[in-house]
Amino acid sequence: MSAPLRNVAIIAHVDHGKTTLVDQLFRQSGTFRENQRVEERAMDSNDLEKERGITILAKCTSVEWNGTRINIVDTPGHADFGAEVERILSMVDGVILLVDSSEGAMPQTKFVTGKALSLGLKPIVVVNKIDKPDGRPQEVLDEVFDLFVSLDANDEQLDFPVLYASGRDGYASEDQEARDGNLEPLFQKIVDHVPEPGLDTTGKFTFLATLLDRDNFMGRILTGRVQSGTLNVNDPIHALDADGKVIEAGRATKVLAFRGLERVPVESAEAGDIIALAGLEKATVANTIADPSVSEPIAAQPIDPPTLAMRFSVNDSPLAGREGDKVTSRMIRDRLMREAESNVAIRITESDDKDSFEVAGRGELQLGVLIETMRREGFELGISRPRVLYREEDGQRLEPYETVVIDVDDEFSGTVVEKMQRRKGELTEMRPSGTGKTRITFSAPSRGLIGYHGEFLSDTRGTGIMNRLFEKYGPYKGRIEGRINGVLISMETGDAVAYALNALEERGELFIGSGTKLYEGMVIGENAKPEDLEVNPLKSKQLTNFRSSGKDDAIRLTPPRKMTLEQAIAYIDDDEMVEVTPQSIRLRKVHLDPHERKRAKRKAEAA
Repeated sequence: MSAPLRNVAIIAHVDHGKTTLVDQLFRQSGTFRENQRVEERAMDSNDLEKERGITILAKCTSVEWNGTRINIVDTPGHADFGAEVERILSMVDGVILLVDSSEGAMPQTKFVTGKALSLGLKPIVVVNKIDKPDGRPQEVLDEVFDLFVSLDANDEQLDFPVLYASGRDGYASEDQEARDGNLEPLFQKIVDHVPEPGLDTTGKFTFLATLLDRDNFMGRILTGRVQSGTLNVNDPIHALDADGKVIEAGRATKVLAFRGLERVPVESAEAGDIIALAGLEKATVANTIADPSVSEPIAAQPIDPPTLAMRFSVNDSPLAGREGDKVTSRMIRDRLMREAESNVAIRITESDDKDSFEVAGRGELQLGVLIETMRREGFELGISRPRVLYREEDGQRLEPYETVVIDVDDEFSGTVVEKMQRRKGELTEMRPSGTGKTRITFSAPSRGLIGYHGEFLSDTRGTGIMNRLFEKYGPYKGRIEGRINGVLISMETGDAVAYALNALEERGELFIGSGTKLYEGMVIGENAKPEDLEVNPLKSKQLTNFRSSGKDDAIRLTPPRKMTLEQAIAYIDDDEMVEVTPQSIRLRKVHLDPHERKRAKRKAEAA
């Protein structure tokens, strides 16, 4: 007889404390020894997750409490990684909905809660960060209830249990005034409120693959929940696609269960267990893995379609191949196809010339993370400006809209409203959110939000918080004004000279410093005027009997504006691209030759 089992996912808006809470569940269940050194946010194991402080990949773990095995899934909180959340929810029987005691129900809270309620899952609501000085637990609870009603929750789902907690300090209580204790109330609520899987352990083995991973020794590893039957190591299995077609047949060479942060080999698994499985070479996410006698696939959750696309092309700049070792179109293609296999929210289309690929995804952050990952793997790429994906319905052009929730200090609210209206955003709600802050909600076309985040942070002096969530496809809103300023373009190839840059500073803001390697057509700064300007950053002082080179020592350049990958992608215009290498991020024109640029511009204006 196997131990009692509970499968639960932790869902929340980004930065509401999911991963920190899981850390404390580990500690208090005895998963970690008292003296064991463990990193903070142990579940965020990926380098980018550690740097950005967000969860990108859903991960499974398990703890044991009073004889009950609790499988816990830590899910991403950002809308761009929503496809991970959608698939994961089909593996669990209950969810812990975490909400910040001050921020309350945010756009991503609505997104993940809607998915959970539609699957019939009954949430446990945990009001987290209860010790925050600006906490408002009762109001937040009312917001959550209103959210459930608006998402058509049934009576059982509306009768949800509530706990007040501090994930960081490791306590939970039914009393909102509590400021110490442990997480025992949360463990008890999971055992009492989340139902056992209750699946058929005697039938034929079936399993829906929800996550794909790779291991140097075991090959492809598929993670999911056993839906029926029992699987033993070396049992014959086959993989079915959504139409019931057999993709491949093989054997279960390894069956792995989750124990804390480890994947541990086990001899068998039965219905309800969340396991990782090795032995197949072609099977992928959303495929059904089953006993060879099974011909009916398990229905997989439909995934929301991509709304944004970028062009990934071979780096053809004069500096190509100097910093990365993966530069050919074949290498880029193989890497993108591998990504599309494990990430069902990404769609890859190859161009006719085979030198570029259109990569469509759910948002700028998701595609930015993919580019950053490839860059760290040694790839060199040329990246185009993001563009939204339109739809045609009844002869009408539709574009994606997003719900944008902005929290700003009262003094900046006027500027934000004005900028959002310029970008065709419609104000849907505006209310004070306490302590001199205002919460403003807009419905805005995704197209108008490309490149706005950096400007938003400048406008709010870094204090504003913006959250976006896909809302719908709506009528095309017409032209939206883009970047106001032109750029400074290098007309020479070589190393930038301080004397020349000093003279160019009055023309605008520079993106490069002295000694930077440049090429013709590279963008080196922002022009103070609307038009582009070709400049010579290599010009040195003409020496005469009366002028000596020593005077150059007195030149003091303003520090250049350095852009992150996301800022660079958001900044460029349609006729520009970002050159991404393991060591550098450069901005450049698509056409490096000035005559070609003029021809392309005339052609675009004629069209």
